[in-house]
Amino acid sequence: MRFPFAEYGSKELSFFGMFFFVLIVLSLFFYPLVVIPISIFLFFVFYFFRDPNRNPPEGEEKLLAPADGRIISISYVQEDNYLKCKAVKIATFMSLFSVHVNRISYSGKVEFIKHVPGKFLDARSPKASEMNEHNLMGIITSDGKTKIMIKQVAGKVARRIVCDCSIGQDVERGRRFGMIKFGSRLEVYIPEDADFEIAVKEGDMVSAGTTVLGILKGKD
Repeated sequence: MRFPFAEYGSKELSFFGMFFFVLIVLSLFFYPLVVIPISIFLFFVFYFFRDPNRNPPEGEEKLLAPADGRIISISYVQEDNYLKCKAVKIATFMSLFSVHVNRISYSGKVEFIKHVPGKFLDARSPKASEMNEHNLMGIITSDGKTKIMIKQVAGKVARRIVCDCSIGQDVERGRRFGMIKFGSRLEVYIPEDADFEIAVKEGDMVSAGTTVLGILKGKD
């Protein structure tokens, strides 16, 4: 039985949990009224690092959302890092109140990982995708027919991107693979010439590992 908190946030949970606990104890003796705001901050830390279990929907052809949040953009762009072609980009914005654990969109093998330092603009800005610090992960599908890319983009408050996958690793749709701490965005790239049917629209709210972004057809 696992605790419903992200392993990627164990250091922060330990540090802030102990820090705020000590403050609460001291406040009870000297400044009782301060206990209320301190308790609120402590609750938010645990709330931010929550990590509920998710069950991916049946159907290996279904490409899943890698993050909780709101679809802020569906566009066609040139992707030259891994796909090296024109691609559909589906961008999801995670607010401070979203579950921030990221999940694999599609089963396959990791072929490409690249971390790019950068700025920390508001993650909702179109410029954030290229100018902000980000991490790229390229996956070739299990049937070897299609490549997809997942991009973790830091935000104005986010300062750390975690990705625990490695090149050559087999990954399954819906499994946890990382986290961006304190507000950010996730993007999924699918080649324009892939037989892909989009199932979401801008403004939709999605959940990592359960919401279907689209159907990647043509699987054996």
